[in-house]
Amino acid sequence: MRLFTTTAGIHCYLEKYRGKKVGLVPTMGALHPGHLSLIQQARRENDLVVVSIYVNPLQFGPTEDFQQYPRQLEQDQQQCQQAGVDVIFAPTVAAMGAENSSISAAVTQVVPPTLMISGLCGRSRIGHFQGVATIVTKLLNLIQPQRAYFGQKDAQQLAVIQRLVTDLNIPVEIVSCPIVREPSGLALSSRNQYLTDTQREQAAVLYRALQQAEKLFQAGERSCSRLSAAMKTELASIKSAELEYIEWVHPTTLVPLDTVETIALVAIAARLGSTRLIDNMLLRNRQPIVAIDGPAGAGKSTVTRQIAQALGLLYLDTGAMYRAVTWLVLQSGIPVDDEPAIAELVSQCQIRLEPHQNSQVQVWINQQEVTQAIRSLEVTSQVSAIAAQSAVRQALVKQQQQWGETGGVVAEGRDIGTHVFPDAELKIFLTASVEERSRRRQQDLKNQGQPEVSLEQLKQTIQERDAKDSNRSLAPLQKAADAIEIQTDGMSIEEVTQQIISLYDQKLSAATLKEG
Repeated sequence: MRLFTTTAGIHCYLEKYRGKKVGLVPTMGALHPGHLSLIQQARRENDLVVVSIYVNPLQFGPTEDFQQYPRQLEQDQQQCQQAGVDVIFAPTVAAMGAENSSISAAVTQVVPPTLMISGLCGRSRIGHFQGVATIVTKLLNLIQPQRAYFGQKDAQQLAVIQRLVTDLNIPVEIVSCPIVREPSGLALSSRNQYLTDTQREQAAVLYRALQQAEKLFQAGERSCSRLSAAMKTELASIKSAELEYIEWVHPTTLVPLDTVETIALVAIAARLGSTRLIDNMLLRNRQPIVAIDGPAGAGKSTVTRQIAQALGLLYLDTGAMYRAVTWLVLQSGIPVDDEPAIAELVSQCQIRLEPHQNSQVQVWINQQEVTQAIRSLEVTSQVSAIAAQSAVRQALVKQQQQWGETGGVVAEGRDIGTHVFPDAELKIFLTASVEERSRRRQQDLKNQGQPEVSLEQLKQTIQERDAKDSNRSLAPLQKAADAIEIQTDGMSIEEVTQQIISLYDQKLSAATLKEG
């Protein structure tokens, strides 16, 4: 593991990793298991993991705890070493662009949209999010990671940064990671160490208040004011807890909400003694999403169609979407390697999938029905080249996620559970041994009347495909941390389908018990 304290050092070191997958975990140090969960996800998804440790003076107000904020670089280094971090970037204030260590040192500032920083924590922490946005922008430009990891606990910060990279066209994927909690439910935070033992027990009231809102929401309550009233009743049980706010907003735009239509972020801030604590929860009013990932030849497509039919959900045929774009490219006469022209085309196209008989879907693109046309040999021969282009993937993932807003879909692929629908209610990783997948492929070729291919040839092809799928920079094959793996050797399609349906029913039953 390397440690750098200057921008020149980190820049020079990372030059040799250009073209590799680099994951950045920005922190202010005082690392705890919440930070480590971000590092662990970054380790799974990248070739190189960089952790920045920088107590950012720009995000502290004049009456806040900048000088007292915990600094423990030596302990942080030990934790990073154990977690498999490759590089720590721990710059001084001067190295990050200020002329001296003064908190008020003049630097160019990045100013997020007023609406996003005027509510929630922005109401009391004037200038905080400008400071966050400025330093995060600098870190992203310095490190140039493919992915940067942020915790959902700081939900307003997460939304601001997601908007930042979109508005400024910074080529990085912002990965949202779930809140890590103590057994009591208290969200982990570096500031928790300020709490006394008694205050630490009392602080769990924030999570209990959120749970009260969730319980009422699951029972059908949609009024934000009534949900807030239930939270305040719970908070009143701890007299020393001083409520700062309860606010209901859309999780990405931070627009205030009066009622929860499809999705809402409920955020809470309170003080115990001199310690300010925040927490939040996402509430969704949608049908479940089932995300099925796995390597080629594991039977994903067949299983996914059967599950959609059995459960009455939409089969989100992502493969058909890529085929539809390929068909449109060919119809437009654009060469398949003209990525700028294809990016222009796909960014303006609209794909529609409509349920059809036997869980099949009808495919429309730009108001034209192309269900059969996209299965032509010409489309089949070119779809891989089109699907490999980042602009195509970005546009289609955006459309897929729009379907996911209301739920009620079953989707399969190689990163459906890790990237497209990371909040899916049920994630499955469907796999089988190379030998089993080779036998299945050989049988498929025989059924299609194709020339016979030896098992050894098929085995080598599948192994090469697995390596390529797992190591590609765009949409790599990965198992989500919370996915259920199903090894399908010796199982029929019907057995696999039934097992997943059983898991789905268990999820619904657990949700129903929780509501009760």
